[in-house]
Amino acid sequence: MTRHFLDITDLTVDELGTILDLAQRPNLARSLAGLGVALIFEKPSNRTRHSMEMAVVQLGGHPVYTRGEEVGLDVRETVEDVTNVMAGYHGMLAARVFRHDTVARMAAVSAVPVVNMLSDWSHPLQALADVLTMQQVHGPIAGSTVAYVGDYNNVARSLAEACVLLGAEVSLGCPVGYCADDAELDRLNGLGVGRVRQVHRAIEAVQGATAVHTDTWTSMGQEAEKAERVKVFEGYTVDEAMMAAAAPGAGFYHCMPAYRGYEVAAEVMDGPQSHCIRQAHNRLHAARGALAFVMGER
Repeated sequence: MTRHFLDITDLTVDELGTILDLAQRPNLARSLAGLGVALIFEKPSNRTRHSMEMAVVQLGGHPVYTRGEEVGLDVRETVEDVTNVMAGYHGMLAARVFRHDTVARMAAVSAVPVVNMLSDWSHPLQALADVLTMQQVHGPIAGSTVAYVGDYNNVARSLAEACVLLGAEVSLGCPVGYCADDAELDRLNGLGVGRVRQVHRAIEAVQGATAVHTDTWTSMGQEAEKAERVKVFEGYTVDEAMMAAAAPGAGFYHCMPAYRGYEVAAEVMDGPQSHCIRQAHNRLHAARGALAFVMGER
């Protein structure tokens, strides 16, 4: 059976643990030896491209970077036609797309594994790097509080899913209109032993948190909303005062790119509590573990 990885919720608790273990193994089997991996980018990326290309190389495969305009999903060819053709060339397909429906349609017809490198719904590879880094810095996160401050977006969703599966308490601090709705909170709270709560004051969300996460207020494709979002997210900048409200020794995390003076103050982003560069480096290790897992490594 072909194994796809589109969301954190595609994994059981044990499988999530397996990927995190694989991510830290120094010598993995070359499970992609002799195989190509198509890396399709509708949205450009620094960390995703470099981490995925190197993860494929370290597993013995050959990455083929493809820009969205080269294949023209649903413009030059249907998603299904592109997928079926590429599956004949490669041992795995991975896509960074605007719409989650695109990767879902790919997985529905692909004879080889499909990996979601980012969609508007989820960012599972980022969540793997997030929890991997927190475990390295703080130890097991079960029972600890992980705070997320800002827009409840794809990054926040995947992070919350992973934390709930691993038994952490998730504290969301999101403004009204940019938060998880009741149905989403119910869904998250049904995933595992961890729990999720949501408040609309950032300082309240971070109280006692072991880890404080944030993301850009304006994601790619939302540039026209920037001025409005800056107004809405006033008071949500993670600064030294906000970090002081977290638990002693709390770490700061950001998936990057980071915009200093907006979602995070420079003194926090570049200060001793920040683990963002380590988090970015762990994108490689998390990707390698995920790719090895979908290829059957355990």
